[in-house]
Amino acid sequence: MTSTVDPISLPQRTASNDTEIDREALARLLIEIARNVDPAYRARFDGVPTVDPRMETLRQLLVSREISELSRVTHLLDEPAQLAAAVGDVLPSAAARAPHAQLGEALAPAVERAVQRSIQKSPRTLTDILYPVFLPAIRKSIGEKIDQTFQSLNETLRHIFTWHGLKWRFESWRTGASFSEVVLKHSLVYRVEHVFLISRNSGILIAHVAADNATSEDPQLISSMLSAIQDFVKDSFNEKEQSSLDTIRFGDLRLWSEVGQFATLVAVIRGNPPEELHEIIRDVLVRIHQECSQALEDFDGDSSLLAGVEAQLQNCVELKQEESNQGFPWLVVVAVLVLLLSAGAWFFLSWQSGQRWQAYVSRLEIQPGIIVAEQKVRDGQFYIAGLRDPLGADPQSLLSGTQVDPARVHSQWKFYQSLEPEFVLKRLTASLAPPDTVRLSIVKERIVAEGEASAAWIGRAQAAAQQLSAGGPVFDISRVRDVSLEEREAERWQAYVSRLETQPGIIVAEQKIRNGQLYVAGLRDPLGADPQSLLSGTQVDPARVHSQWKSYQSLEPEFVLKRLTASLAPPDTVRLSIVKDRIVAEGQAPANWIDRAQAAARQLSAGGPVFDISGVRDVSSEEAEHWQAYVSRLETQPGIIVAEQKIRDGQFYVAGLRDPLGADPQSLLSGTQVDPARVHSQWKFYQSLEPEFVLKRLTASLYPPDTVRLSIVNDRIVAEGEAPDTWIDRARAAARQLSAGGPEFDISKVRDVSPDTRAAEHWQYYVSRLEAQPGIIVAQQTARGGHFYISGLRDPLAADPRSLLSGTQVDPARVHSQWQFYQSLDPKFVVKRLTASLNPPKSVQLSIVQGRIVAVGEAPAGWISRAQAAAEQLSADGVVLDVSQLGELNLAELNYLREAIQATNIFFPSGKVVPGPEQAPVLDRLAGQIKEFAENARKSGVTARFMLTGHSDATGRETANASISTARAEAVRALLNKRGVAPELLLVRGAGTFEPLVPENNQAGSSTNRRVSITVNLD
Repeated sequence: MTSTVDPISLPQRTASNDTEIDREALARLLIEIARNVDPAYRARFDGVPTVDPRMETLRQLLVSREISELSRVTHLLDEPAQLAAAVGDVLPSAAARAPHAQLGEALAPAVERAVQRSIQKSPRTLTDILYPVFLPAIRKSIGEKIDQTFQSLNETLRHIFTWHGLKWRFESWRTGASFSEVVLKHSLVYRVEHVFLISRNSGILIAHVAADNATSEDPQLISSMLSAIQDFVKDSFNEKEQSSLDTIRFGDLRLWSEVGQFATLVAVIRGNPPEELHEIIRDVLVRIHQECSQALEDFDGDSSLLAGVEAQLQNCVELKQEESNQGFPWLVVVAVLVLLLSAGAWFFLSWQSGQRWQAYVSRLEIQPGIIVAEQKVRDGQFYIAGLRDPLGADPQSLLSGTQVDPARVHSQWKFYQSLEPEFVLKRLTASLAPPDTVRLSIVKERIVAEGEASAAWIGRAQAAAQQLSAGGPVFDISRVRDVSLEEREAERWQAYVSRLETQPGIIVAEQKIRNGQLYVAGLRDPLGADPQSLLSGTQVDPARVHSQWKSYQSLEPEFVLKRLTASLAPPDTVRLSIVKDRIVAEGQAPANWIDRAQAAARQLSAGGPVFDISGVRDVSSEEAEHWQAYVSRLETQPGIIVAEQKIRDGQFYVAGLRDPLGADPQSLLSGTQVDPARVHSQWKFYQSLEPEFVLKRLTASLYPPDTVRLSIVNDRIVAEGEAPDTWIDRARAAARQLSAGGPEFDISKVRDVSPDTRAAEHWQYYVSRLEAQPGIIVAQQTARGGHFYISGLRDPLAADPRSLLSGTQVDPARVHSQWQFYQSLDPKFVVKRLTASLNPPKSVQLSIVQGRIVAVGEAPAGWISRAQAAAEQLSADGVVLDVSQLGELNLAELNYLREAIQATNIFFPSGKVVPGPEQAPVLDRLAGQIKEFAENARKSGVTARFMLTGHSDATGRETANASISTARAEAVRALLNKRGVAPELLLVRGAGTFEPLVPENNQAGSSTNRRVSITVNLD
């Protein structure tokens, strides 16, 4: 270690007698010490003689430890890492013990340079640090400026066109101030009556200043209540700690709160203060913190160190803006006198006008076809709105005789169609235009049509009756007789067709009327009656009848018997007869005749009467068997009907009906061992009604488009797909032709792709969907001019008719609906309303059993009483609510816990709204009991509610005691909420001094009455 100390020159003096110290010896000793401490000094003291050895010994005894420590410090200074660690160990304690002023002066330059370099290096770091501090302040400042702007704008707009506004414009022009400043000067009249400075940490009042003539209760009590309200709001809504309640308004009073670091400044202002007052109050609070920051931080209830605060608060109390006394007092006096004189007359005229208006409204309400939905009187004008049937009386004409000024009546009527019978009768008369032979009348709320009319009019009347069937009066047209000529001719034609259908041997396959001509076709047995001869007596013109009959062999027993007799030519020894619909042959015959008879019997076996030849002795041959096998093969072929077959003189004869689409009988001879040269066949063509043949013919005749598929399903011909209406009409005509005797032709699955038809189908599907909805009654629905109209009644709990349009392909823009609300008596809707109004506990179940509403389970006695009252009200509407199966809930298990909760009291110090710390264990125990009781009550199917009632002692004024009792209850609710009790379970009220626990004969009685009690209620 190098030193810059100058060489020491020793003084050459003897010891001074006054100090008795040998200075020369002392100097030598010090030089020796320097030599041993640092060898570098040795060269500087070469001219100095060494010390005495005894002095060396003394040196070791005196400073050996110091020399060692000095050597260690020297080594530490030479090692930067060790030096930094050592300084870091002692720097915190040294900084803590150093005076604040000195430490700040020492650290300020270094900290400033460090901060400057950090900002230059990364400005975002400083932004992130200051963001949480500056953002709330900026937001609050901007909010206040916006409020100030809106306040100025509102006041300016409110007075801009008034008499005061004109005067203030003149004043603005005269003084050079802006119009908004003049408006705010005159309109914002206020006075600061009280200012409270409250400690943020303890909620204790630091200082209070009141204006002259300002009245209030105990300032300390008000301070405590304000602190309790602040804590209650924060706890109830989980607000952040830095948030605060800044404005409270009660009538003409406003409480403005400004929060500082250690104290909160609350100003009580009467009137309408300007927003700039926020900034003035905030400046006062800032000055107080600047002057008394340490005293505010250390405040413990002693205000002696804050004596100068009241002077600052007095500046706030002196803030006010009073109304200008300039004006004309005599004008005010005259105005008051005029008001007093006219008040009585105005009141009488208003009452008289109101009575006349109510008489007019009552007159409207009794008018049929008028429904008054809303009526009110406002600013001397009468307003009325509702529904009116165009056929009803004119509301304007009903004003005559009521002495109501028509110019003051503002009405808004919406047209609707009333379902009153007289209105429906008028509409039917106008829309149907009944002929003179028809009379419409009202019989027992039903509209009855009597007389005679054409089929077209009857069809229109039936359509109108169907529209009125839901909700409207019944339209009975059963007494109107159809007198149209075509209808009478159709009746005669149907009588003739029915006559044909009853004739044996005749099958009517198709009959229709087209263009005044009558067409009939079918099958006729040649042995049956002549259809032409049956026309006599039917009044049907034979010249208009076009018939097409195909011969066939009927299977009626009498016809079969005649044919068997003619074909078989039985010998005299054989007798044919009918026995119980069976044809019986008895006797004896040659073998060839028996073979022919057996063949005939086989032909008759399917569908015809039984031909029993068991009573005839027969003989068979091999050729006959082969022939019969061939005939059987023919009979099993679809499209072939064997009418006759026989063997005669070694030749085979067969005759019958054959469909051109069926198999060729000649080709079926192969493999039968029957000689084709000996077979003589005679076939008549016919159209078979077998499904496969009918399908082929329909495909060939109708020529279905590619979008339609024809198939056979369970012997039915089914058409599926899409087709135009022209093809569907042709298909329907073909289906009607096949309806008698043939397979059914089902075209119900073919959709009409014509636009108008599709729209009508979609609309009818939507109407059907509405009619199937419970709580919706369709009164009327029409389609007109490409738009759809529907009206009726709808329960508010029912499905929304608009939402039901989805999936129907009906354009909502073309639907015009008019629904009137009503309450449906459908049990499911009644159950919903009962559930909403009664709010049954979970232990009670409401269900619908055979149209009755049944309540089953257990409930408190109060709920059962409400349910019984509801049952009595519903019985008048015809709805049964059965509460006989309800039992009173047994709450014995909850009584012990209930008594424990109600026996608990929370006690408070005098004048305080927050309980002391000694009540914390009581609150903890009470919160646990309340949560346990609420959970057990919920499991029992009931809801628990806890009433917190605040009480006070008899000290002070009654109004103050009532306020402090309510504040105590609110404080307990906030504390219980902090401990996990749901706020919706807790109710509060203040009882003041009206419900003391003990008489207040001493201090102990007063202390006992300052409490919050708990009452448990079950719903």
